[in-house]
Amino acid sequence: MNIKELPETESQTVEFKTSFSDEVIISLVAFSNATGGSVFVGIADNGDVNGVSIGKETIANWITDIRNKTAPIIIPHIETLEINDKTVVIFKVFEYPIKPVSIKGRYYKRTKNTNQLLTTTEVVNLHLQSINSSWDAYPDPLHTLEDISLEKVQAAIERMRENDLTITESPLSFLLKFNLLRDDRPTNAAYLLFKNNHSFLTTIELGRFQDNISIKDSARTQSDIIMQVNEVIEFVKKHINLEIIISGKAQNTQKWQYPLEAIREIVLNMIIHRDYRSSADSIVKIFNNKIEFFNPGNLPQDITVEDLLSNNYKSNPRNKSVADFFKNLGLIEKYGSGIVRIISYLKEANLPEPKFSNISGGFQVTLFSSENLLIEETDNVTDRIDNVTDVTDRIDNVTDNVTDVTDRIDNVTDNVTDRIIKILSLIRDNKQITVSEIARRLEVTKRTILRDIEKMKNSNSIERVGSEKGGYWIIKKLNGRG
Repeated sequence: MNIKELPETESQTVEFKTSFSDEVIISLVAFSNATGGSVFVGIADNGDVNGVSIGKETIANWITDIRNKTAPIIIPHIETLEINDKTVVIFKVFEYPIKPVSIKGRYYKRTKNTNQLLTTTEVVNLHLQSINSSWDAYPDPLHTLEDISLEKVQAAIERMRENDLTITESPLSFLLKFNLLRDDRPTNAAYLLFKNNHSFLTTIELGRFQDNISIKDSARTQSDIIMQVNEVIEFVKKHINLEIIISGKAQNTQKWQYPLEAIREIVLNMIIHRDYRSSADSIVKIFNNKIEFFNPGNLPQDITVEDLLSNNYKSNPRNKSVADFFKNLGLIEKYGSGIVRIISYLKEANLPEPKFSNISGGFQVTLFSSENLLIEETDNVTDRIDNVTDVTDRIDNVTDNVTDVTDRIDNVTDNVTDRIIKILSLIRDNKQITVSEIARRLEVTKRTILRDIEKMKNSNSIERVGSEKGGYWIIKKLNGRG
């Protein structure tokens, strides 16, 4: 490298340090766990060349220090550069093939121009990705073959045969062939795909809201993830508008409030990319003017929302085995094209672009209805929100400003809405449950639950009959019934 090739600023692959220390090794570890990079020792953060003093054994001692503090051991390529009689030492490492690399038991990864300390979950995911594997490919320690429905396996075989795949194996041999059975135990993917009983592991909460508090209908699915695709889509279809367009042709045209192709794509992405190790549930909330799809599990650190919108990313499914199996079933076409198709379907339907966001330890997709419905819903709710007044006077351009207003409303109401869904689910499961028990289960104060209960009573959603300990709840607004 010569002086003309010297980078001007720090970046995803460049770090400046004034002297050698553990901070240099941290950067080398972070680069090894990402895409590689170089540390320039003797350059300040602002790019000024200060130089560094080195003796006969200095560089050898630095290499020994790096070797002793990293695992697996990394040995960087080292180069010295003289700039105006000042020495700059360049440490360069490449992406390590089997990740993660650590320094004294701590793991880092390079994100833009910073080194990020990885959580335990991120360390596990990084290792699985480096060996082209994922959590769902490993044996399920909690379940056995008795928890698997071989009838469901056979149904999947028949479906794959319809997609022109040649399969002659029995259900048990089929599980072995597709690596869904390991060490005589079903893999996590096998349990998710073919479990014979409902379980909380795959819980998806579904709700239709009259407003941000009042629930018109709610449901919950805890079945296997293949069945859940249609269960979620059918609930959404039940609660969105269907327009019959009379064209004079033999068969009239049906137009849904949202394109069903986009709904299906979102639901498939939810199920395939969900972090099933998280204690949080997937949630679908349907309003008059929008639908929110929340899924546990943030985007990977090296993928941003902007990357999704520009299709500038490499797809890496969180659950590779599930994704592969869904592809064999014909449920998905290929990895990494879902977001582009969702945006395209909405554009063809003349609907606003969806909103993608990392939120509350998960990822949320929000679909918006037509502009007229969006304005109507915004006008209805802004009277209840402080500091959002006279919206119509301030909206000169509907498509530019309505989304900004609903974002502020969402921030105020999201936490309450999520609790309302969970409170109703607890009441539906146990009509005698007490307020204290609800507060304990949701890990909030009793006063918070009492406030939510009061709002639900005022909206005529629920009623308490009898005392706190000896009484029971009545859910008054379900399935559209008053």
